[in-house]
Amino acid sequence: MSMKTIGILGAGKVGTAVARQAMRAGYRVNIAASGDPQKIALIIEIMAPGATALSAAEVIDAADLVILSVPLRKFTSLDASALAGKHVVDTMNYWAENDGDMPELDASASSSEMVAQHLSGALVAKSLNHIGYHELEQDGLPDGTPGRRALAVASDHAQTLELVMELVEAMGYDAVDAGDLASGSAFESGTEIFNGVHTREQMLALLDSHALVLQGP
Repeated sequence: MSMKTIGILGAGKVGTAVARQAMRAGYRVNIAASGDPQKIALIIEIMAPGATALSAAEVIDAADLVILSVPLRKFTSLDASALAGKHVVDTMNYWAENDGDMPELDASASSSEMVAQHLSGALVAKSLNHIGYHELEQDGLPDGTPGRRALAVASDHAQTLELVMELVEAMGYDAVDAGDLASGSAFESGTEIFNGVHTREQMLALLDSHALVLQGP
């Protein structure tokens, strides 16, 4: 794999865990938080040694793949024009206690579809939201290991899907194609996939069951 650059928007527990695991997998990583990157440079040096703190614009510009790891309630603060044409991974989840009431979160659509609507020019995938930040570094195993944990990836864009699945595999997980972005509702918070640990075969069975429920009688 030629070295690719991951850009992470969000320097919290999820963002820095993704950064550490991505660097172990051979990726170059840049991270941005809100505000001046110099203010988080020391935090990044401690929490994700080897990653570089940059402005959000610089992170997006340099990235082959942009990871969104900010609270979902802040998704409208993401710069849609800067992210246009970029491959983007939505790791965000809706938590009522943190995000509050979000009327724009329509029950008929997944949260990632809502994000993609805001980022109308971006190529959005949903993944890495259904594993704890501490588990991300603990559970990864070499390819071919029996019982290796699976993580789902949903996207409407073939190249984005390929890039994200490559990242997931490099991090030590079996990447499972969940289908289009709407199918990401199968692994949102509160679902069986979100709440459990699954192999590839188990994940595929759960995704199939979810698809049947959506189809209805």
